[in-house]
Amino acid sequence: MISTLPVYPLLRLLKQWQVAIAPAPGVCRRSVLLITVLCLGGFAAVALAGATERAARERMMRVIEADVLATSRYLGKKSLTPSVLEAMGNVARHEFVPEAERDVAYENRPLPIGYGQTISQPYIVAIMTDLLELRAGQQVLEIGTGSGYQAAVLAALDTNVYTMEIIEPLGRQAAQRLETLGYDRVEARIGDGYYGWPEHAPYDAIIVTAAAGHVPPPLIEQLKPGGRMMIPVGSRFLTQQLVLITKNADGTVTTRQILPVRFVPLTGDH
Repeated sequence: MISTLPVYPLLRLLKQWQVAIAPAPGVCRRSVLLITVLCLGGFAAVALAGATERAARERMMRVIEADVLATSRYLGKKSLTPSVLEAMGNVARHEFVPEAERDVAYENRPLPIGYGQTISQPYIVAIMTDLLELRAGQQVLEIGTGSGYQAAVLAALDTNVYTMEIIEPLGRQAAQRLETLGYDRVEARIGDGYYGWPEHAPYDAIIVTAAAGHVPPPLIEQLKPGGRMMIPVGSRFLTQQLVLITKNADGTVTTRQILPVRFVPLTGDH
């Protein structure tokens, strides 16, 4: 439910301001009153906007939980872990979409972010994050920074995130956004994610947010034994499958198809 500021407390505050603010000589009390009313109106508008955003975020969380339950036979679980739910609820998605999309930032669907790219559907972000089974302090590599939303969710789980974006202006905007919002556990770079980021390997988890025709061998190499990777596999025009890869102690991998998805393609020179 969207809450607004009650009228009577505002009126009481207005009367208090009238008493507290004595106009300077030559200044009409009516002018002071008008300024006071305008200020209070601004405060009320900010409070209402905040309440609206909170309500939209709560509604998004309810939809995610319902979708997880509806797809539980694919996921192998009926609910997300509490830490992932908390991270999804705490990250302000509206900060990661263009101004023109902010009114629909908390709808459970992908949104355009420019350069032919999208910010993923919140449900997909949630399940990909959840299936990685992350713990605080782990090293995570993300391929496809986009606007930085997925990286922010990963960082909200107290992991150390290394994120790569091949589209330079998009990557630089995301890096600046993450820094401005205080996500200091995220390190970003511009580059072809197919080859990973070997300087910080091995990783406890890798998440790829663009569809690859096959699983990139360099990413398998950079995954720790026991580590997990989430990656959509398939072409733009055929069915893509969200795949969970687990690296075994002997270096072999186990794969599990989770559910059909649709992602933008992984680009690069490979």
